[in-house]
Amino acid sequence: MTEPSRGRLVDRFGRVHRDLRISLTDRCSLRCTYCMPAEGVPWLAKDNILTTDELERVARVAASLGIVEVRLTGGEPLLRRDVVDVVRRMHAIEGEHGPLEVSMTTNGLRLVELADALAEAGLARVNISIDTLRRDRFAELTRRDRLDDVLAGIDAAHAAGFAPIKLNAVPMRGVNEDELVDLVRFAVEHEAEMRFIEQMPLDAGHIWSRVEMIRGEEILAALREVFTLTPIGERGAAPAERFLVDGGPATVGVIASVTAPFCGACDRVRLTADGQMRNCLFAREEDDLLPLLRGEGTDDQIADLMRRSILGKRAGHGIDDEGFLQPDRPMSAIGG
Repeated sequence: MTEPSRGRLVDRFGRVHRDLRISLTDRCSLRCTYCMPAEGVPWLAKDNILTTDELERVARVAASLGIVEVRLTGGEPLLRRDVVDVVRRMHAIEGEHGPLEVSMTTNGLRLVELADALAEAGLARVNISIDTLRRDRFAELTRRDRLDDVLAGIDAAHAAGFAPIKLNAVPMRGVNEDELVDLVRFAVEHEAEMRFIEQMPLDAGHIWSRVEMIRGEEILAALREVFTLTPIGERGAAPAERFLVDGGPATVGVIASVTAPFCGACDRVRLTADGQMRNCLFAREEDDLLPLLRGEGTDDQIADLMRRSILGKRAGHGIDDEGFLQPDRPMSAIGG
């Protein structure tokens, strides 16, 4: 392996990229209605899924270009059989500030069995998705009766020492909008931060509707009827606008990706499970790393492809543009 030439992943607008999101699989153990149909979606070809050696190689090149954090996503990343080894190998990579910080977004279903091993391997933080606290509603929304497993997974994450633990929910009109306050109270009781995410046009069925979407300002208005919310400083490149709840120390975050985008400070780049570089969550173009990884590509060539990908990044995701087209891939295939 050659040592890649050093340099930063900087786009045409001066944004320096430090956060690499890696999708470990497009498969998921739930069938959330806002993500995919009940029968699922066509899965990526198994032969095209990056091996752990390939994932490690890309991450090492990325670290040489200034990446300091790797977030593992899916689909559901805990469905990957060697997920603990992936975490261990990612955490062993040295970035400019020391070992890469490794975090994960998960539905939590396998945390009871894996949390301790993941922590030992070097996983620092977890984001756990939980859109409702009602068992019947959870089963209807995810098409699986697994709420108890998610709740047990949250407890396991605490026991393993992950901090902070963030709980993600997508408010949906006529579905769970009456639970916003309950979800915050639940998060406070479990020493976690509740984060509400505007529903984005990334569903497999392409049925997303701006009219039906609950806006970030609506979420905050509902919470302010019960809680005192105090803004917490500048968020920098972080996606969530964060608030102290009733003076703290508990916090809540709102990610208004559609109505109040944070594109101007975005520092994220994505790698799909089948080796495609994506410079934006909503990009319609991808840069294919597989030929380099499985041919005779050098690390310098991989680094050059990553730089070219970043140089093609647009100023914003363009959801408000008249000509906006939803990405062909659903969220499960892109990675969160």
